[in-house]
Amino acid sequence: MTFAHKNISLISMLTISACLIACSPSNDNVDGKSKRNAIVKIDGSSTVFPITEAVSEEFQIATKTHVTVGISGTGGGFKKFCRGESDVQNASRPILEKEMAACKEAGIEFIELPIAFDALTVVVNPNNNFIERMTVAELNKIWAPEAQQTITTWNQVNPAWPDTPIKLFGAGSDSGTFDYFTEAIVGKAKSSRGDFTASEDDNVLVQGVINDKGALGYFGYAYYEENQDKVRAVPVALDEQSPAVSPSKETVMDGTYQPLSRPLFIYVSAKSAKEKPEVKAFIDAYLRDAQMLTEEVKFIPLPQKDMDAVKAHWEAMKTGTGFGGKPEVGIKIEDLLARIK
Repeated sequence: MTFAHKNISLISMLTISACLIACSPSNDNVDGKSKRNAIVKIDGSSTVFPITEAVSEEFQIATKTHVTVGISGTGGGFKKFCRGESDVQNASRPILEKEMAACKEAGIEFIELPIAFDALTVVVNPNNNFIERMTVAELNKIWAPEAQQTITTWNQVNPAWPDTPIKLFGAGSDSGTFDYFTEAIVGKAKSSRGDFTASEDDNVLVQGVINDKGALGYFGYAYYEENQDKVRAVPVALDEQSPAVSPSKETVMDGTYQPLSRPLFIYVSAKSAKEKPEVKAFIDAYLRDAQMLTEEVKFIPLPQKDMDAVKAHWEAMKTGTGFGGKPEVGIKIEDLLARIK
């Protein structure tokens, strides 16, 4: 899947290239016979992948620097990042305590950068003609651990719904989407029934819902946008008395799509940022173009004031996390950045 923006300005291209030439130390090694290959290594969230891939494609065109972008999931990516195997980590949820401990043990300091918003989108097959809205309690009843092998038909969730088998599709356990969804819906990260089709590849989940009339799934908003002619988004209500709200740029920005709105992140190795000019240049380009490219790949950009705060945070090279290793739902970007001293 390619999400490329083809209209990068000549000025931006020349600026990045000039920075790499002017700021880079000599690539010659000690014996002067070979050169260091400039490469930016990225891994992690499949949700954040489209944004990072769009940035990397333009950056490679502008600078001829090689950028690799893996999709081993947020959890899988953090394992590599905290072993020093990648320069940048895509994450659809904040770093957790155990990952912070692994990074600390390996001497990896990191800079936490929110780069966009996402709306976790609950979807059903378009031929489902009985689901008009769902409450958090109904979603909890389906996805809680005790539902495993117990809640298997739609009428068990709501007696007004038919006796139709539920086929579930959700993020894999290495995915930050899985962590955030279970925190928001079940009340505890990674607390979920296990009898569902799980994948870190959102396209697998989309295809599963497309192929089963009784299916229910969840994944990032961009993947819904790409397939909205094939799946149907379910409006979500906090409770029976609350209005059901559909995911959209507007409902995420005004705070009404709760509790499934979330910030997306990149984490940058402080060592890579300081010692590899190509990494510094890549993140500079990322933050400069993130709002434009985020919209292009169907995510929700940060408001300008938030992006200005993120850029200042990056320029100051502030290391650490605003979460303290614990997941949170509904935090504002300005509050998050203020926590990191």
